[in-house]
Amino acid sequence: MDNLENKDQQNAELTEQEFQQLIEQSFDYNPPRRGEIRLATILQIDRNEIIVDMGAKQDGIVTSKDIEHLSSDYLSSLKVGQTVPVFVLQPRDKDGNLIVSINMGLQQNDWEEASSLKDKEDVVPVKVIGYNKGGVLVRWNSLEGFIPASHMITVSPTTQGSERKESLDALKRPYAEPLYVKVIEVNPERRRLIFSEREAQREIRAQRKAELLEALDEGKIVRGTVTGLRDFGAFVNIGDADGLIHVSELAWHRVDHPSDVLSVGDEIEVFILNLDRDTNRIALSRKRLLEDPWEHAHDRYYEGQLVEGNVTNVVDFGAFIALDDGLEGLLHLSEMGDGNLKEPYSYLKKGDRLQLRISRLEPERRRVGFTQRWGTENAPEGEAGAEEMPTTEEVVEESSLPPVEAETSEEADAPEA
Repeated sequence: MDNLENKDQQNAELTEQEFQQLIEQSFDYNPPRRGEIRLATILQIDRNEIIVDMGAKQDGIVTSKDIEHLSSDYLSSLKVGQTVPVFVLQPRDKDGNLIVSINMGLQQNDWEEASSLKDKEDVVPVKVIGYNKGGVLVRWNSLEGFIPASHMITVSPTTQGSERKESLDALKRPYAEPLYVKVIEVNPERRRLIFSEREAQREIRAQRKAELLEALDEGKIVRGTVTGLRDFGAFVNIGDADGLIHVSELAWHRVDHPSDVLSVGDEIEVFILNLDRDTNRIALSRKRLLEDPWEHAHDRYYEGQLVEGNVTNVVDFGAFIALDDGLEGLLHLSEMGDGNLKEPYSYLKKGDRLQLRISRLEPERRRVGFTQRWGTENAPEGEAGAEEMPTTEEVVEESSLPPVEAETSEEADAPEA
């Protein structure tokens, strides 16, 4: 009898505890509100509706209209027990049902993610779904966005007419490759989502260049393609990045402009001078792979020798001449023609091919002087012929101008590397 009374008392206490919990839960209960997004668990998937448990007093209903707005791929991926974001459309419709939207729940999450992507400047893939005069329409997750024509790379903004239409139609094909873009504007209120393929390409190139820098070593020889020529040097693509050959590293002789020795599209070997991994800059050299003409100058040349060379630069006091192997020196104004010229510009110009003689050769100082005053008839063979030629000092004594050191064109006016 006592045992039965104790059991009844325990049951009464349990009932009181359960009742107390229900009261507390009722105070903590937060009913769904219109416009709210909640995570819900799928309970049932039918053709015309989806039932979800969102922790409310009643289950939520996803209507057939909302299901139609879901992509076929996403819809086929839904399973019972899966958690999905839902947007509360109506906490209680005319029939007392709780109406929610998976499509709008996904979109709201995607708007928040798009804003995060913009802040982080991440690159994401998008699918082209249409186009107009201003650019292309794309889909990213559950949202539609836009790439202005000025931010396109795959189809140039300058492409017009049928060529542009064909290119854009190709991007819409079911199996077309996605475009990689960066988010540049997010405005959920105006449902405005703007992407840039151009900005993404810059980011991708920077990442690839950083990876390439890690794989390269200074002193290494690589092959590349000339992609651009500027006054200060030539850009060469060596894989996923462009390096710069400064104009002073293009050849052993003076190069006034890179186009004098290279053309866009040329495939060349280059020497890696410097890798700056902090700024992602690659310094290259072409001349380091060419034989230094000064190393064997004494074996190839002698004072009084008749040679041919090209004018690389004309200055007030003369002209710089480069021989075919890159050896470069000065033809002073006093050594031009008969020695009576007042200025060189009317006598010759850059690019002229001249026949002249070596008047001074100093490989140890990397200097060579030329003259035209000794004549350009065939030089005598061997050392005897060279001994018959007058010395530079003798020529200078005959000249009305003071002696001038035969300096290189780099020393005259070449820019710093």
